[in-house]
Amino acid sequence: MLTGKVALVTGAGRGIGRQIALTLAGYGADVIVNYNGSKEKAEEVAAQIAAMGRKAVAVQCSVADYEACGKMITDMLAAFGHIDILVNNAGITRDNLVIKMTEEDFDAVINTNLKGTFNTMKHMYRPFLKQKAGRIINLSSVSGVLGNAGQANYAASKAGVIGLTKSMARELASRSITVNAVAPGFIDTDMTQAMTDTAKEATLAQIPLKRVGTPEDIAETVAFLASDKAAYITGQVISVDGGMAM
Repeated sequence: MLTGKVALVTGAGRGIGRQIALTLAGYGADVIVNYNGSKEKAEEVAAQIAAMGRKAVAVQCSVADYEACGKMITDMLAAFGHIDILVNNAGITRDNLVIKMTEEDFDAVINTNLKGTFNTMKHMYRPFLKQKAGRIINLSSVSGVLGNAGQANYAASKAGVIGLTKSMARELASRSITVNAVAPGFIDTDMTQAMTDTAKEATLAQIPLKRVGTPEDIAETVAFLASDKAAYITGQVISVDGGMAM
């Protein structure tokens, strides 16, 4: 389905990003495994992809750093020849009620989750235009759709990703480049496993399907949007949340 394609997945060392990288490789793509602090985990992902017979490399870069993003993409275009799929998955949380939230915590989340998504798309803009082809999939969140108490910074960043996605989709559609967002709900990752049992139960009660999602649920949706099967889909937000945002 993705044979011959090269994918850049940000924040791919662990969690949902890791599964996205492995799933895309499973469908035939070569993968650039971006990470910020999870070097060993990212290298493990790259090794797993190489074991599948695909080309892979782990590349350190904070997506919040505009210049570093530019260098990463320039270097990877030189190494791989082209990048066909951009998955903006890298994200952080600094949860707190606004009354207790520091300016630093607000800025850090916006800079990584929203500005980081802009940074990679900005640097891939011209390469995609030259190719007259490309797939961009941005990870938003159910928090960005519904809002969430204690996550004003995170929800704002992920709502911003939705607006950025729709705007970029309109700018790039004439060149057959699609831009979509995936909005995960309550997914079984290290981040959610750290929640208290009370918090987990309260969240589960909000899910019509009455179960936690898996990284595979998200990764398969991303793979579909990255494929030719989704060529007529752009500017959309696909909620993969068990019905939370119905």
